Amino acid sequence: MIDLHSHSTASDGLFSPKESAEYAIQKNLKVWALTDHDTTDGLSEAAKTCAESGSGIIFVPGIEINIRWPSGEFHLLGMGLRKNSEELKDVVASTTESRRKRNQEIVERMQKDGIEITLDEIESMFSESQIGRPHFASFLLKIGKVKHRQEAFDRFLGKGRPYYVAHEGEDLDVAVSAIRSAGGLPVLAHPLSLYVSWGKMDETIEKIRNHGVEGMEAWHPAARINEGFKLEEVARKFGMFVTAGSDFHGKGVRADRHLGRTSGDRKIEDRFWFEELAPHLGDFDYKETEWYKY
Repeated sequence: MIDLHSHSTASDGLFSPKESAEYAIQKNLKVWALTDHDTTDGLSEAAKTCAESGSGIIFVPGIEINIRWPSGEFHLLGMGLRKNSEELKDVVASTTESRRKRNQEIVERMQKDGIEITLDEIESMFSESQIGRPHFASFLLKIGKVKHRQEAFDRFLGKGRPYYVAHEGEDLDVAVSAIRSAGGLPVLAHPLSLYVSWGKMDETIEKIRNHGVEGMEAWHPAARINEGFKLEEVARKFGMFVTAGSDFHGKGVRADRHLGRTSGDRKIEDRFWFEELAPHLGDFDYKETEWYKY
């Protein structure tokens, strides 16, 4: 069992990078990737925890970059990052600034609704460099505006709700180039979040593939099992390798997100690393990457 998509407190997960690595080891994963939103801050801690555990787990340093897209959400995974290149640093800086502008707009909407809070106060409550909607959900829970985090999204932070503000995202070509400059591979995350009809899926994926996106996360908890098979067929049609992940953010955050499991609560098969992703990474050893060495 493996997992190629998960998050830590470096972005919007519940576990620190160290705790995330320890949990992956506890779950006996053979391969585990940390792919926090728009940041690489947790990769060194995760890499060192995996190496020092003596468990033999293969750690895959990654990132999940928000991409500018006209409908739905486009997230691009960078898998197998070997170094923190200048291009990648620039993308992280750009997306961080974009995220902060969005957060300021969310705060202003809260203020208009009678909630006395500033962005500086929100940021002081959390140690993460990437503050996002899950942090605002935790704040709303703390002040008693909601009874649980999911209610915060359902009533206030979800798309079309009062505090929702879209995240502009990075240009696709810029993000692809940055991932490659860091020695990684660009992979389309959870394609169904693009909000593209099945009738237009082929042409959409072909366009994305032509921008240099080499892989597709066909298997994700947001997709039904039959949709996972259909997405895998689309990926094959355009010469893309296929990955699978849980998009795990921590125990209890989402009822359908469990480390090592994907669509239909199926165990994530080893093939998605050993037969799909790893051959495209070549001679990859996370202990030889910048994240472990420095």
